[in-house]
Amino acid sequence: MALKKKERGLVSYTSPDSIVSEQYRTIRTNVYFSAVDQKYQTILITSPGYKEGKSTTVTNLAISMAQKGEKVVAIDADLRKPTLHTTFKLDNTKGLANILRNEITFGEAANQTGIEGLDVITSGPIPFNPADLLSSPVLDKLIESAKECYTVILFDSPPILELTDARILANKCEGTILVVCNGKTQMEEAIETKRLLELARANCIGVILNKKS
Repeated sequence: MALKKKERGLVSYTSPDSIVSEQYRTIRTNVYFSAVDQKYQTILITSPGYKEGKSTTVTNLAISMAQKGEKVVAIDADLRKPTLHTTFKLDNTKGLANILRNEITFGEAANQTGIEGLDVITSGPIPFNPADLLSSPVLDKLIESAKECYTVILFDSPPILELTDARILANKCEGTILVVCNGKTQMEEAIETKRLLELARANCIGVILNKKS
């Protein structure tokens, strides 16, 4: 698929010389520096609630890392309100949910984006049991398969406070990045999110303060 330069939500691709794109490059660099012994290969990006910028962060961080020469796959693990297929204008008839039900393979679900080095796995049809699917050993196999093909795997998850899904994923990923929104995220929400991540034994490698436009 060939992306048009005017696509929304892809500022790191559409305007690579912008200040916002430079901020995503800074986040990329900070992620690299946060790893002491070895680079984080599996990273979860989540937020306390919806509409705080997590999916936009996943998209642009993935693009920024691909521009650096990484082989990246962004996986839409928000099996409740997925958005990556809309951002990249991809068909969503098959994706992560189908993999977790053993209906298709990891390779069959991967979509090329038209951006060199970046693939996307959409959510697939919304299932009735997202948390059960994400708790399945199939997810562990998926992660191992992804590690063989990509240098960075970014997961877009549902919010921490609303659903258990993100805590399941945080426990399986090497690093977690929390996105909070200036003017929207309340202090008590951020504190509770931190507590839940600690209970999930997540390795929180950073917090992004996103300014609501």
